[in-house]
Amino acid sequence: MGESVDEHFIERVQKFPSPGTPRPELSGPVRSDSSLTVAGLLDLFDDQAGSRHLDLAARWLRAEGRGFYTIGSAGHESNAAVAAALRPTDPALLHYRSGGFYLARARQVGVGDPLLDVLLGVVAAADDPISGGRHKVFGRYDLAVIPQTSTIASHLPRAVGLAFAIPRAAKQGIRAPWPHDALVVCSFGDASANHSTTTGAVNAAANIAYRGIPLPLLLVCEDNGLGISVPTPDGWFERLYSNSLDMKYFSAEGHDIIGTFEVAARAANWVRTHRKPALLHLNTVRLMGHAGSDVETAYRDTADIAEDLERDPLLGTARVLVETGVLTSAEILERYEGIRKTVSDKAREAMTHPPLTSAAQIMAPLAMPTPGEVQAAIAPVPSGDDRPLTVAQAIGRALADILDACPETLVFGEDVARKGGVYGVTCGLAATAGPGRVFDTLLDEQTILGLALGSALVGFLPIPEIQYLAYLHNAEDQLRGEAATLSFFSERRFRNPMVIRIAAYGYQKGFGGHFHNDNALGALRDIPGLIVASPATPDDAAAMLRTCVAATKASGTPCVFLEPIALYHRRDLHEDGDEKWLAAYPATEQHVPLATARTYGTGTDLTIVTFGNGLLLSLQASAALRERGIAARVVDLRWLVPLPVNDIVREAGATGRVLVVDETRRSGGVSEGVITALVDSGYSGALRRVASEDSFIPLGDAALHVLVSKDQIVDEATALVEETHPTHVSSWRRET
Repeated sequence: MGESVDEHFIERVQKFPSPGTPRPELSGPVRSDSSLTVAGLLDLFDDQAGSRHLDLAARWLRAEGRGFYTIGSAGHESNAAVAAALRPTDPALLHYRSGGFYLARARQVGVGDPLLDVLLGVVAAADDPISGGRHKVFGRYDLAVIPQTSTIASHLPRAVGLAFAIPRAAKQGIRAPWPHDALVVCSFGDASANHSTTTGAVNAAANIAYRGIPLPLLLVCEDNGLGISVPTPDGWFERLYSNSLDMKYFSAEGHDIIGTFEVAARAANWVRTHRKPALLHLNTVRLMGHAGSDVETAYRDTADIAEDLERDPLLGTARVLVETGVLTSAEILERYEGIRKTVSDKAREAMTHPPLTSAAQIMAPLAMPTPGEVQAAIAPVPSGDDRPLTVAQAIGRALADILDACPETLVFGEDVARKGGVYGVTCGLAATAGPGRVFDTLLDEQTILGLALGSALVGFLPIPEIQYLAYLHNAEDQLRGEAATLSFFSERRFRNPMVIRIAAYGYQKGFGGHFHNDNALGALRDIPGLIVASPATPDDAAAMLRTCVAATKASGTPCVFLEPIALYHRRDLHEDGDEKWLAAYPATEQHVPLATARTYGTGTDLTIVTFGNGLLLSLQASAALRERGIAARVVDLRWLVPLPVNDIVREAGATGRVLVVDETRRSGGVSEGVITALVDSGYSGALRRVASEDSFIPLGDAALHVLVSKDQIVDEATALVEETHPTHVSSWRRET
């Protein structure tokens, strides 16, 4: 398991002079100017050494063909002192070089076998207690360590949300997993500090603090000066953040274990006392390269590498142990080698643990809630009435009922409170539920979703709004990399239940152009472990929102609720004044089970499968087809993930002719999934589709040239029936 960093540590410790002071008491301070005890220092050395040997073992396991992860913590082990300065009930979202922190936190709590736990992750063992062999992550529920795999600091918005929600939970009587005076610690690297996710999260934290809202957040930048091979300019991070007026700045040198502990303790105390964010800049080094496959000498001078070896935090701790008379050089090396043997034995033990062996086993944390679970979680609401409502009114009323029935619910986003939403959907909710539960946010989708991700962990049920579908693309990784993966990487021990409302789709008579008329759903349908709802009618909109809330409460599965803007205030179906698009509010506890479609009509000539605005167009087209003697049934998918496959197959078989009407794009659109589901099921009837063009939606009437139209549906449907039943259509042609 030898590496140059290992050899250098041994050689340097062997040359340490004998201690010149008597051996101090374990319970006493290491130095008169420090609150760190001798016993605490010894524990920190053991945790740092344990982390170092885990890195060495990971590389040995890789060489043996049994390990699958070699990004290590070498050079960053001073983060163990950060853990020691915090309470074990302070939730932590950790940088991937946080081996020292993880071991120190596990020591504080006294559960599990942290060395073996990490190694089981390295070998992808099925009984890895963190992720179940799905990824090597630092995380564990009983350690209050929330698993992260981010290399670009995508966990920072969640950390802001978590720090925002803990004080709010105490104020609103929500039972949180952590004490009301807990702080949130979140670590990241200096290269990630330049990512937009980081700058957005830091800005949001500073903005919240500026407004006087409690935000107990300690951000820890572990600055090793490198982003793989790209150096961070000297002093850049300090220049960027040291003079922030709304975020207290602390700095420590990672090779000074006592200094790091004391500064971290001061930073934590400041955050806990003031309930404001702070930033701890921890100057570290990166030893052994970025990962096992990284050859540092290809891009770094050997002199720089040698200089970093002298700033090894483990070496710095060993030096303090000798200088203060706690241990001799020989005793340090004996302790170091003892930890090596322990880790080596556990690495060999980890190799005997079996991996995941089936797709079902791997995907278990992504399972959708069962119908029974959803039914049991449906919250009682007031009885429905006969007053006809629009889609917007039905959603607004459903939100009001959910806020009333579920005290943990939060509704937020840009413009949702005082204005009541751009389209008036949330009008009146803030006045009824109060500003603590319905509130406006920054104009930043990463922050909006981060608030949801964090508050969900605390026990809230967030219903954030993204103002337009096009704006979601600014923050998709918060769904893909954070929301959908949390249960997957924690065996569902951590969950982030939420329902994300998004105003979506086109057909707004050319108003607003691309950013207000977006039909790109490919990114949503591609995320495992996500429910995507797409109601079109007022009664379905209210009932499906209830379903989403119940489903996410039951399983923690994040839901996306797509609201068709063009149908928000629609009243008429066929002609002005018919008011056939209005519907009564659904009755008490009525909901729409997941993956169930809704069929309109009983026509036997053709099945039209559609969703969203396509339902309106298809129903209008169906009326026109009747005049041609073609009796069509129209199937509204309602759920885009999971698709209502059973209903699609049944309704397709009823006619043997299927036309899929897809307002999203031909490439990457919903119709691809529908047609594939039919093919997979063995459907052998006639099949066509009509879809919007592979284009952005332009401004004005030009939009009509790239979106599906009623006339297209009628023409394609007629052609499909004519191909397969020519006499049927020929009789209509003779009559006309």
